[in-house]
Amino acid sequence: MRVESSITSISWIPSEAIKGMVKLPFEVGAAHYDQAPPDHIEGPATIEALRAGDRFRFANHLRAWVDVGDDGRIVDHGQGGGGVMSNTTVKMGRSVTVAGVPLPDRIPDPEIGDGWVRFRQSAGGRTGVPAPRRVSHPPFVQVTAPLAWTTLELTLHADGRTEGRLAGASPFPRHWVYDASGTLVEKSGMIDFDQWYRHAFGKHSPWGDEDSPALTTEVETALERELSSRIMRGGRKPRIRTVKPGHTLVEQGEQGEEVFLLLDGVLAAEVRGESVAELGPGAVVGERASLEGGRRTATLRALTPCKVAVARDVDLEPEVLEELRQGHRREDQAR
Repeated sequence: MRVESSITSISWIPSEAIKGMVKLPFEVGAAHYDQAPPDHIEGPATIEALRAGDRFRFANHLRAWVDVGDDGRIVDHGQGGGGVMSNTTVKMGRSVTVAGVPLPDRIPDPEIGDGWVRFRQSAGGRTGVPAPRRVSHPPFVQVTAPLAWTTLELTLHADGRTEGRLAGASPFPRHWVYDASGTLVEKSGMIDFDQWYRHAFGKHSPWGDEDSPALTTEVETALERELSSRIMRGGRKPRIRTVKPGHTLVEQGEQGEEVFLLLDGVLAAEVRGESVAELGPGAVVGERASLEGGRRTATLRALTPCKVAVARDVDLEPEVLEELRQGHRREDQAR
């Protein structure tokens, strides 16, 4: 019997992800943020189509298999796949396409246990566009762009079970993870542009002597993804708020009418002091106040540094807010 599976990551730059002077080319249209990838992919074919459309920065696809003998023991195994770097398009009067610079896929020997085999693969690289900057350790100045990567892990069991996860990733950009069926199953919860820009080079990567752990969160709903696009790309530009860890975005019982799109970080939803959910990037929250008398039904507390887009509820149709509420029953379950 053969057991096989795969896991894929797609890494892209969402709106409002760049900080400092580096943000200027994005603001004037010389560089571009990326449209969010789809919530379902059809393997390498979709990856190539997205790459051709300049929809991501790089992708990492790991597939693996094990053969199981009649006695239930694994008798053979193997893996394939690899990284795919996209190009960078820069508009300076005319469009100029600069090829990305991939690093060799880093594929350690599989880890073999009692009835299972665990595969790992790191893939990534950097853009071909120079990024002169000061850095905090020798040589203190870098010209080439920082490195971006993901490390995927896939465990196959003799009994047919499979487990995949994002085991490590660069602090920038955003990383989305898809299972063997092509369904979006998790995403990186935080972007730390400053840390990435100053530290992600040389030995500070899987090709050196360290990886970065990946904080992942659950996937938002299809409606929330649709609303995210409307909030960020609609006619009215949303106000952006930041929330420090431990601080609250809203308090239960206070008045409020805004709806919030979590752009980065992790928020805890609390009812009467009890945490009922942890929310990651892409979550749209706050709709219940406008539908239920203008009072907040939960406290939203930052577990990490958070960046939030603030939209007015009047910019969203009541029926859309009601549909969103029907998918958010966390407060009801806590009562």
